[in-house]
Amino acid sequence: MTGTPVATMLEARSVAVVGASATPGSFGEQMMIQLVTAGGFDGAVHPVNPKYNELFGLPCAPTIADVPGPVDLAIIGVSNALLEEQLLACARAGARSAVMFASAFEPPSDSPPLTERLRGIAVDAGMALCGPNGMGFLNVERRLRACGFHEPADLEPGGIAFISHSGSAFSAMLHNRRGLHFNLVVSSGLELATTMDEYLTYALGLDSTRAAALFMETVRDPEGFRAALARAAERDLPVVAMKVGHADAAKDLVAAHSGALAGEDGAYEALFDAFGVLRVRTMDEMADTLELLCAGRRAARGGLAAIHDSGGERAHLIDAAEEAGVPFAEIGFDTVARLQEALDPGLPAVNPLDAWGTGRDAEAQFVECMQALLDDPDTAALAFCVDLTPEVAPGAGYARAAEEMVGRTDKPVAVLSNLRSAIDPLQSTLIRAAGVPVLEGTSTGLAALRHLFDHRDWRARPFPVPATPVPDAVRTQWLDRVGTGEVFDEREALALLTDYGVPVVPMRAADSLDEALEAASALGWPIALKAAAAGLLHKSDADGVRLNVKGPDQLRAEYTDLASRLGPRVVVAKMAPPGVELALGIVRDHQFGPLVMVAAGGLLVEVLRDRMFALPPIDPAHARRMLDRLAVRPLLEGVRGRHPVNLDAVAQTIARVSLAAEDLGQHLEAVDVNPLIASPEGCVAVDALVIPRAT
Repeated sequence: MTGTPVATMLEARSVAVVGASATPGSFGEQMMIQLVTAGGFDGAVHPVNPKYNELFGLPCAPTIADVPGPVDLAIIGVSNALLEEQLLACARAGARSAVMFASAFEPPSDSPPLTERLRGIAVDAGMALCGPNGMGFLNVERRLRACGFHEPADLEPGGIAFISHSGSAFSAMLHNRRGLHFNLVVSSGLELATTMDEYLTYALGLDSTRAAALFMETVRDPEGFRAALARAAERDLPVVAMKVGHADAAKDLVAAHSGALAGEDGAYEALFDAFGVLRVRTMDEMADTLELLCAGRRAARGGLAAIHDSGGERAHLIDAAEEAGVPFAEIGFDTVARLQEALDPGLPAVNPLDAWGTGRDAEAQFVECMQALLDDPDTAALAFCVDLTPEVAPGAGYARAAEEMVGRTDKPVAVLSNLRSAIDPLQSTLIRAAGVPVLEGTSTGLAALRHLFDHRDWRARPFPVPATPVPDAVRTQWLDRVGTGEVFDEREALALLTDYGVPVVPMRAADSLDEALEAASALGWPIALKAAAAGLLHKSDADGVRLNVKGPDQLRAEYTDLASRLGPRVVVAKMAPPGVELALGIVRDHQFGPLVMVAAGGLLVEVLRDRMFALPPIDPAHARRMLDRLAVRPLLEGVRGRHPVNLDAVAQTIARVSLAAEDLGQHLEAVDVNPLIASPEGCVAVDALVIPRAT
């Protein structure tokens, strides 16, 4: 990234501070304090303010045009009313980048919005622009602080790059008291010219980066963001993301806060899954996850081993681990025998383990038990689950045991404390100094461990094997058809699916009772009768479907009713075998384009909202993972005497639909296959709707 506008900004060697001030407590003073005093920046600093000749012992220029020499970065600390004037002055003076803090809000008028005018200035000048409506950035490694807020003066550089759409989250992370250290922290604001993906790409190019963390409201450059995530995957660097705005009310607030659309949450889940991004739900979960990841140890195969000094808290951990999706190691007979030798009489040798007996020689006992658990081949990581309360002398017992164990193994070892507010800072500091993460809460700690395992599992995924493509002539035929923009009728929709290798129910169209009777006779009874009037997209909503029609007399009656209300055109289809109803389809996301969707089907698709999304194309293995995450997954295994469905056939079908999404998705608004009936014999599409994008 050296030489790019964003690198010039984040590695600036000459900085102009527009609006610098000597007034105590002013924003202009704080900008100078952060840059010169707290940061100790050793590059050229040029205060700019016509009221002063000198500030902080440095010559003060009346305007940026009067600054001697080139300016890599202009820190602009002025009000909304002066933003445009000052950014334009910086651009004309040749400043190569800028940071702006004000909100850039102005009352509506006939002129282009202030945000658009600022963007135009920056883009025309080729300037990187951090903000507006943000808190700036800190390049901790280079001691460069483009910030006008009170941030800690004694920041130690580390391996975490944190990029945030929330200024408060930016500041909160900088003020953490748990030893999280950063090389770069950015509050990117409205991202008028420089977007999150550019900061992320820059950070991924730093040798010091061990993990990246994102507090996200939206993605303003989807292609750039995907490229940055691909770069992180190439470098094998974990990305931890907290995406806000997935609740309906929160989406509205995100739009009000940043002028950005929050986006469909399922699309973000698909994006994160495709690139192995670890999604967290709270800042505390993010902090625990970052601390665990930055310890530098990768999870081995298997599950979690946990050791406790409390039987009750062990039971609590078991409950919480089930909710968090954290598997426990299944320890072997040799491990059980070693534990039985080490434990006081009456304590069961199981995982998770309560190792507290009489308390006599507890440290040695814990060390021996932890060693046995870590030596087990099914242990991926060890959690030392103890509450670091002040009642235990700092440096005694638990801290020494943790320090000893981390030196004996290359597997991840972490202390997990159940109550953050009870943690003794002296003990946690000692443990962290020994290289052992301290996870500050049961739920957040277990979530961090699950992310550790998820990162391992994502890295171990086999290279995808794509579905066999359709012939070029078939793809061209359907590209031409969807390009017309005309909605498909059911027969044509099922024909498209057939050409892409999706099994469909045998069916015929009919425009009269006689044709319907002929079709039913050819297909064989029983049949389904469905209205097919032009423009009728959701037949069930119009009471336009009759199932299990068993003979000519019933068909005559049902046809007469449908034709009288919905017109003479119908579809006659063979009744599908019984099975589990799923929904399958293609949906268009306004940011990330076509997505493949699988969901609980039939009438449940909108009620349960039990669905998974993926970026196409996907292979059958990926499709199986989508199925495994559905709430209706147990139904696919067979319940109450029913046989399990053919999951391989369903996964193959999902992969085939993903191929259609890849080929045709840019011209599709939606494809809805509902239901797709899954049975032991396979699966079959019963109904389909194809809506091209409007031309």
